[in-house]
Amino acid sequence: MEFLTGVREKKTLDIGQIAQGDYEGRSVKINGSVHNIRDMGEVAFVILRKADGLVQCVYEEGKTDFDRKILKEEAAVEVTGKVALEPRAPHGFEIHIEAVKVLSEPDQVLPLAIHKYKMQASLEARLEMRPVSLRNVRERAKFRIQEGIVRGFRDFLHGQGFTEIHTPKIVARGAEGGSNVFRLDYFNKKAELAQSPQFYKQTMVGVFDRVFEVAPVFRAEKHNTARHLNEYMGLDLEMGYIDGFEDVMAMETGFLQYAMGLLEGEYKRELQMLDVTLPEVGKIPVVRFDRAKELAAEKYGRKIKNPYDLEPEEELLIGRYFKEEYGSDFVFVTHYPSKKRPFYAMDDPADDRFTLSFDLLFRGLEVTTGGQRIHDYREILAKMEKRHMEPEDMEAYLMIFKYGMPPHGGLGIGLERLTMKLLDEQNVREATLFARDVNRLEP
Repeated sequence: MEFLTGVREKKTLDIGQIAQGDYEGRSVKINGSVHNIRDMGEVAFVILRKADGLVQCVYEEGKTDFDRKILKEEAAVEVTGKVALEPRAPHGFEIHIEAVKVLSEPDQVLPLAIHKYKMQASLEARLEMRPVSLRNVRERAKFRIQEGIVRGFRDFLHGQGFTEIHTPKIVARGAEGGSNVFRLDYFNKKAELAQSPQFYKQTMVGVFDRVFEVAPVFRAEKHNTARHLNEYMGLDLEMGYIDGFEDVMAMETGFLQYAMGLLEGEYKRELQMLDVTLPEVGKIPVVRFDRAKELAAEKYGRKIKNPYDLEPEEELLIGRYFKEEYGSDFVFVTHYPSKKRPFYAMDDPADDRFTLSFDLLFRGLEVTTGGQRIHDYREILAKMEKRHMEPEDMEAYLMIFKYGMPPHGGLGIGLERLTMKLLDEQNVREATLFARDVNRLEP
């Protein structure tokens, strides 16, 4: 009878183990995919690709019985060889090959030159061949940085007493209302894909006080723009016992400070590879919605066309204004008009035409929407009635207010948009592993 007692110790080493250990002149085993082969005649450089980077292996004719010519790019191999220090090689060392074991081989030649530092391929080609294009080291670096953002979100909120939750994505009705929902036939019942976890995260404030979720969000919008996706990852939080919606903005500011510090400390190689300059987040300016529109109109001579919402061009100009005037890549825009916010948004007691809500603009693009929610049962019923909504249709949601809820608020961050602007990309699909838009369902 065999028993497993935990993770098995591997005989192969990772890049970090070799770089940080005392392996010079010693024989080691390392596995990976053949990223590139540079044939110099009697010597060839075989570059292996691993999760943590590239490794230079040196093949010298006559020093091994392995025939280098049968080796193909993207073959999975296990290399045995001696470690030699080489400052010009990635990570400061190379491996002089003694033996190679081929674990698997590709069936066809690569359709993209992924070994090149910058692939000469269009975004469309890279999306179409996504399983291949993601193997390029620069493409991979984008999503390592994205991992750091999510990791920062989780770590920071855990440190602030939040509990991670996982809510349904098949729901009876969308939290945001409107027609931009994907409808489903759920065992002969009408259902939808969740536009946000809003109702559930509010429910869980009554259980854990502070909650967060990292999960997909679905919007059936027919926009085919550089800033829209039909499925994206939402970083959502909801917090109870707040003194005002400013507490939520302050929490996001704290997250951004933590995340940028994490990226600077542990993702430096990826930041350098992509030439990313992290934004300053020591303090973020706050401006009212109506004042923000006025400032952009006054400085840049753009007439205010829509008094109830921010158009993409206005977001760009507001972002430009606060960069020029205050040196900030971020700006919180507060007090959005009530008619443009969902029914659960708390109206400003001083002027119910506006809400205690906000958007966070990052380099001229909205990456976050949040605010304070209505927590009083009678108040939310009154607002539903004002909007000609039927309370009977939302009994499960209204239950949380009927039986008592603390003052609370929260936000939702679009992960791909945040990553896109951080990397200074022009299209949100650049920051999406497998894009889902009006035209793309595969791969």
